[in-house]
Amino acid sequence: MTTRSRLLVLLAAVVLLALVGGAAVLRAADRAGQKDKEQAGGPRVTRGQVSLAAGGEPRIAFRNMAWGPHRDELTTVAAGRPDGPRTASGVNCLRFHAAAGTGICLQSGGKAVVLDASLAEVSAHPLAGIPTRARISPGGHLAAWTVFVGGDSYAGTNFSTRTSVLDLRTGRLEASLEEFTLHKDGKAHRAADINYWGVTFAADERTFYATVATGGRTHLVRGDLTARTATTLRENAECPSLSPDGTRVVFKKRVAGLPAEAPWRLYALDLASGRETPLAEQRSVDDQVVWTGPDTVAYALPGDFGADLYAVPADGSGQPRRLMSSAVAPVLLP
Repeated sequence: MTTRSRLLVLLAAVVLLALVGGAAVLRAADRAGQKDKEQAGGPRVTRGQVSLAAGGEPRIAFRNMAWGPHRDELTTVAAGRPDGPRTASGVNCLRFHAAAGTGICLQSGGKAVVLDASLAEVSAHPLAGIPTRARISPGGHLAAWTVFVGGDSYAGTNFSTRTSVLDLRTGRLEASLEEFTLHKDGKAHRAADINYWGVTFAADERTFYATVATGGRTHLVRGDLTARTATTLRENAECPSLSPDGTRVVFKKRVAGLPAEAPWRLYALDLASGRETPLAEQRSVDDQVVWTGPDTVAYALPGDFGADLYAVPADGSGQPRRLMSSAVAPVLLP
């Protein structure tokens, strides 16, 4: 065999090995991609039309946390099949809430965006910090949002918040609830360390409940948007959520003896009697629950892809159950 022939054989062998190696790499990459999808184990998520309007089959709207092109998008799923196929809207939210065909979407770009039923932008307002809580009133006329302006966790004490309330009927924006008069222990309380967060609205579109922190303690407050006042009702209550009938709030409460980074348990408070009832969830819940019916609340807990949603009866009975995986900020659309 001549030198030229040997070179040609060698070259052919190199090319063949390269082709075989490339095919192996592509097959491995494909298998890895399939494995990632199988490990994700998430439901099918496809782009489609999403509406906040009531009517038709009940749905749950939420922020989708499943890996893929639709992560962080506002998404819906049939309420009766929460593990079923999801419809993604293309609208990205870090925090979200909706009621009566109106939505509030807190975005990573530093905006609070009010949405109509078709998810069109009604108005946008700058955020002063990191989004953490959002609420729409039952009638869809009020929007509230809370941001961290110092620190990024409720677990410790070194944080500062700012909570704003927007009246969608008049366009009036209360930039900070700290400007309201706070009544504590029967008298007006003024301090530099007052922080509000976790607003929940009553059906009269005027009354609200929230958390206020001052003097190193947290309190449940009842507020009046017209009078621009807030009154403390109870100590050690955070992120309240008012029941659909307006008689109870479910909140997270710091319990002595629990780890500093996971100190909360969920409790229900009967507003008329003042009676507290611990819920069956034994894990620490750092969330503002959402009522998904007259007697059930939903909330997020850490999951493989950020967060999973769970539900538990609001009367202390039963056991928590996983509602859906890879989701946060749920809202029931009747």
